[in-house]
Amino acid sequence: MTVSRVDVLAAGRRIEGRVRRTPVLQVAPTVTFKLELVQHVGSFKPRGAFNRLLSAKEQGALTGQGVVTASGGNAGLAVGYAARELGVPARIFVPETAPLPKVARLRTLDADVVQVGREYAEAYEAAVESAEESGALLVHAYDQPEVVAGQGTLGLELLEQIDGFDTVLVAVGGGGLIAGIATALEDRARVIGVEPELAPTLRKTLEAGELVDVQVGGVAADSLGARRLGALAFDAAIRYDFGSVLVTEHSIVAARNELWREYHLAVEHGAAVTYAALQTGAYQPAPGERVVVVVCGANTDPSTLT
Repeated sequence: MTVSRVDVLAAGRRIEGRVRRTPVLQVAPTVTFKLELVQHVGSFKPRGAFNRLLSAKEQGALTGQGVVTASGGNAGLAVGYAARELGVPARIFVPETAPLPKVARLRTLDADVVQVGREYAEAYEAAVESAEESGALLVHAYDQPEVVAGQGTLGLELLEQIDGFDTVLVAVGGGGLIAGIATALEDRARVIGVEPELAPTLRKTLEAGELVDVQVGGVAADSLGARRLGALAFDAAIRYDFGSVLVTEHSIVAARNELWREYHLAVEHGAAVTYAALQTGAYQPAPGERVVVVVCGANTDPSTLT
């Protein structure tokens, strides 16, 4: 099971008008932010959610039973939003540890929110069982071809918006976003995954050479807390040879605060990891290397920013 650039291009046509074309911001001569935090419901996730639901609708698989998903928060928000826009019910399973702002926002989207377990993996098991019992469409947070292809439309936008770049830094949890972007770009630019030291899902998988479960935790676990990399992301990592750099808890918090202080960008911890990689030298660009930093989520409590 793989995703091709043709799939990403098809996703772009399918979801056109459903998602926002988010802006870019050049913050240094060779550094550009991709401001995906201003996407609908505050993250990149609606791209994949809309593509999954609209693909199913085309095939007659989106019924009155609606959709079911599991999420640490952002994927649930995206599926809830897409379901509401398409007029179908949504049931969202989230861990009991999901941040309160995300849970509260989910309820405003008229979704049926069910909190279960301490981690995403437990919420996912409950979602699968619910979908099997109800006949609802199951939407995976990061490991379905339609979801990955939808996330890849961010990469297509980069090619249209920026006149040449060499490297894209992408936060990695389950890997749907980095897999989509790498597929969209192919050999046009290098893609580097950035992960918290306490949630090195991609790094551990690449070291093992196979999909493995990884212990995860830390300040960014609500959005980058997948214990297992997606199979599609693993396939993309092999095809496009993208690696992982790790950043510390302290550097994530510092980068998040600096994004607020210097650029007035209120981001969640998971979205700050890419900037942390640049700020700390975890990723060191070569002289003249043009780097895109994907800033991917804003579902956070702004009162925690300093």
